[in-house]
Amino acid sequence: MATEDNDKYRAPALDKGLDILELLSTQERGLTRAEIVKLLGRNASEIYRMLERLVAREYVARSDGGDRYSLTLKLFSLAHQQPPIRRFIAAARPVMDRFVAQAEQSCHLGIYDRGNILVIAQTDGPGIWGLSIRLGSRLSLVDTGSGAVMLAFQSDAQRERMLAEHVAVDGETAPSAEALDALLEQVRLDGHGSMASRQAYGVTDISCPVHAPDGSAIGVITSPYMRRIDRHAAPSSEQVLGLLQDAARELSMSGDVPATAR
Repeated sequence: MATEDNDKYRAPALDKGLDILELLSTQERGLTRAEIVKLLGRNASEIYRMLERLVAREYVARSDGGDRYSLTLKLFSLAHQQPPIRRFIAAARPVMDRFVAQAEQSCHLGIYDRGNILVIAQTDGPGIWGLSIRLGSRLSLVDTGSGAVMLAFQSDAQRERMLAEHVAVDGETAPSAEALDALLEQVRLDGHGSMASRQAYGVTDISCPVHAPDGSAIGVITSPYMRRIDRHAAPSSEQVLGLLQDAARELSMSGDVPATAR
């Protein structure tokens, strides 16, 4: 039935445009027109016309030499113009600024989006060095602290749906189902996540849930904690966790936490 409905309501021109956008979203350096034609298996002239329209509408940018095409940030900008997300980010910024000033560590805020975690806000620490996650990055749902906390504080049905939608990100090392279940149970018992990063040595992902009114996690605030080993007396991981819990509680109580961000 779903296939019949998809065929019934086909819009070939729209499909071509979406195919191009989805393809370019996976290419860090962009693609030439010939590469796009080859990868999509479509006619060169129809790809040319669609590319020109996407460039004109500023969804796609052409390189200075005119031979490569890449995505602009327009789609990202449109996604974050949604009032609930915009209010959530606005409410989070002063809280995150206060955290990094006190903890001397960076932090980022993520929400669930299409099978993984989308970073919607990020704040650098005040020092001369630190680890930060790029705004707009997509983090693995199954092998990051943010993902573990997001999954831990969901209903069974919601968690199953999220896992079914999950698509592996580059470099992902997914745990077994048994290991993931054990991790999520521990996160629920602790009320937060604190685990060695599976992406970088020397980093501890400290993550706390931002709760919706029903108790589920609507977002996750995470600090990629790096311990200072010089003479500077920076806050300890335990102190950073306490500050992050305070930040998460403040955001959870905010009326600007959007139920529609899930």
